[in-house]
This record gives sequence, structure tokens and C-alpha cells, in this order.
Amino acid sequence: MIWLVEHFYSIQGEGRFIGKPSLFFRFGGCNMRCEGFGCKERSPSGEEVVGCDTVYAVDRSFSTQWIPIKSAQELIAIMQTYELPLGVDVVFTGGEPLIYANETVLAEFLEYLVTKGHRVTFETNATIAPDFTLHPAFSSCVYALSVKLENSLEPRGKRLKPEAIAAIAANAKEAFFKFSIDEASIDASLDDEIEEISSYAPNLEIFCMPVGGSKKEIEKNTPALVEYCKERGYTFSDRLHIRLWDANKGV
Repeated sequence: MIWLVEHFYSIQGEGRFIGKPSLFFRFGGCNMRCEGFGCKERSPSGEEVVGCDTVYAVDRSFSTQWIPIKSAQELIAIMQTYELPLGVDVVFTGGEPLIYANETVLAEFLEYLVTKGHRVTFETNATIAPDFTLHPAFSSCVYALSVKLENSLEPRGKRLKPEAIAAIAANAKEAFFKFSIDEASIDASLDDEIEEISSYAPNLEIFCMPVGGSKKEIEKNTPALVEYCKERGYTFSDRLHIRLWDANKGV
């Protein structure tokens, strides 16, 4: 069984396929908390929870609002409620979708999507590599490797898994790095972090996007990050969905 938080048809707001119409499946649960990103939300019990901009898909205190999915057919049925262009992009996000990499439900749904000609992107923190031999459909997917930096406040040993990064890069149809960066973290140590992480998959393009769960926050962190990307030759990625819809969910 896997947990589904929400599904929605929108445009991709980040990374290589920004602006591309995409059907999103947001799965619940994560192996990190990323309290350094400072986004706050009230849990169903009224407790204030701090984490990333999708803390409602990470913290288990929200799990009473998540949907249990017991078969791939349930996810296929959800797709069929939408009127979608042929072969539309499908994005698996979270939370951390690859915590379900060994679940039959996810593997079977992925095989269905690949067979139907959908481009599937996993938005992942790159600490878990799928079993590409057991489930070959994972090799037909794109991976946005959002490896967490020191600004996430996660311990280095938890957020950085070189073997997983290398395995995904070697087996994926396509992959790229996507780092979340705030103005305060732009210094020499950031250079060292990105250079080390990218050394585990040196041929991947590097995207840098501003930290923030609201339009105000990303606008604050954007100018310095644009200059940083210009100096280092990295690709700046806006967070278009937040710029357009602010902190609203499911858009």
C-alpha cells in the first residue's frame, strides 16, 4: 500500500520541463524533514509543523488526510477522471516518492504509464535508488535530483547518498540536479557542496531554484540566486507555480 496526498493537473513549475502541462501525483511520507526551509503549517490536530513547502505531504501528523492506495488500478482510475492530452507528462512528487520504490502498486502503475507513452518524472531527494533490474520501467523515467544542501538542516550523512545519486544517473533515461537555495546560503561553502554532489554524476545539468513556500519568499531569494547562476554557469529555475498561485495547494 502507498499513501496519496493529492493529484492535480497543472503545469510543471520547476526544472527542465518548466511550463509543461503535467498530471501530478503527490505521495505522502518522506525520509527527511528539512526544517531549515522554515515553511510552517497547522496539522489537523492544530500543531504547528515546520519543514519544506510541502510539509503536509511529509509529516505523519497529516496522514489522516492522506488516501490509502492498494492497487495500481486505483491510480489508473484517477487518471481517467481527467481529460488529458495524449501522452501527457506525469510527475511523481511528495514527500519522497521513492520511499515506495519497492511497492508493487507503484511499480505496476509506472509500467502502465511507460507502456502508454507518458514521460514520467520523479522529483526525489536522491537518497533512494530504485531496483532498476527488478523493475525496468524505472529506467524509462526522468529524475529531478533535489539533493538537499546544508541549508535544509538535515545531517550530511542522511541527505547525501553518493551511491544512490550515481545509480540513478547511470540508469535513468534522463536526470538533472535541482538545488533549493536561499540568499543567506550563497557563499564559498555552497560552491563546495554543489561541486561535491555533482561530482557523483558529473554529466548532469545543474538547476538552482529559490527557497520559499510563498511568492514573497521566492521573490526575496531570487535576485542573488540569479547572479550566482550567472557567475557559475548554472541554470536558474524559477518556481513558476508559486509565483503564479502563491502558497495554494494542488495547482
